[in-house]
Amino acid sequence: MLQDTPQEWQVTATSTPFTGKKTGVRTDQVVMPDGSTVSRDYQVHPGSVAVLALDDADRVLVLKQYRHPVRQKLWEIPAGLLDIPGENPLHAAQRELYEEAHVKAEEWSVLADVYTTPGGSDEAVRVFLARGVSEAEGERFEVSEEEADLEYARVPLAELVQGVLAGELHNSCLVVGVLALNAALASGGVDALRPAESPWPARPFTA
Repeated sequence: MLQDTPQEWQVTATSTPFTGKKTGVRTDQVVMPDGSTVSRDYQVHPGSVAVLALDDADRVLVLKQYRHPVRQKLWEIPAGLLDIPGENPLHAAQRELYEEAHVKAEEWSVLADVYTTPGGSDEAVRVFLARGVSEAEGERFEVSEEEADLEYARVPLAELVQGVLAGELHNSCLVVGVLALNAALASGGVDALRPAESPWPARPFTA
């Protein structure tokens, strides 16, 4: 089985020309295999989680949100940043599902771990499958900015797969989650997925 492997080439110098509210930009001087040194700029990112929430009718909870860099409103699955270094990603995923959709889930497992754009960012995302979903208790989380304009829907998995393959749905977490779940269902079912608190070397966490 193919497997990605850790490796770290020598860095002779590093700088951070920009630091934003959540992410930054780093410039490293990296030694190449031929001995030359090149400059590599990339986004430094705390990491993210995403949740494909599947209801009892095999529908996926999706939301539509404006994304300014691409000038589009994209259909997505609930997702958010790891707010605290070392945060348990399952806890972060449960928080995001509650905050973005006011939903809780009884069963959790890992669908996929991905680097979103490894040529230009160190962002790592863990995509969870959440089942046994129901409305959360209490008041809805107060939203603002882009999240104040969210649209919600519950869509059959097969319809989302068709949308991805037709080039109509583009959000990376949605694409990964939908295709991963579709593949899991076609090859042994979701019981073969990794447990929700499986190790995640890209973003090590405490319990």
